[in-house]
Amino acid sequence: MNPDPTSLDRLHDLVLPPPIPWWPPAPGWRWLIAFAAWAIVWLAARAFSRWRKNVYRREALALLRQPSASLASLPELVKRTALSAYPRESVASLTGDSWLAFLDRTGNTKAFTQGPGRRLVDLAYTPDAEMPESERTELVAAVGQWIERHSTEVR
Repeated sequence: MNPDPTSLDRLHDLVLPPPIPWWPPAPGWRWLIAFAAWAIVWLAARAFSRWRKNVYRREALALLRQPSASLASLPELVKRTALSAYPRESVASLTGDSWLAFLDRTGNTKAFTQGPGRRLVDLAYTPDAEMPESERTELVAAVGQWIERHSTEVR
């Protein structure tokens, strides 16, 4: 060996530390993963709850869209849907204009007191009434929109 301290013979490779492992993660990452897992479970539970809460809407829309659905069944379908969504005390006794006003108030529309939904009261008492196809289509559309969009909060 050369006694000169600046000689290249004395040069050695640098010793690198071992690479930092990916697992186990630092405590901050553990908290983040735990929070993300909790948020996913909470969102899934909330979505499932909303899906279950709206079963009556899906069933009512399926009945409305059946080809064999008649105009005579519309008033019953709307009343049954309302009884599923609201307390019996606030819905069961409603008839006539108060029933149509309730539908407008809960559906945030005027389709029942001033539009095609007005015929719903007539159909409840004269189920075999004749109606032009255009009025029938408008009435079914108004009922369908109410079923899809009504608010379940009693006002």
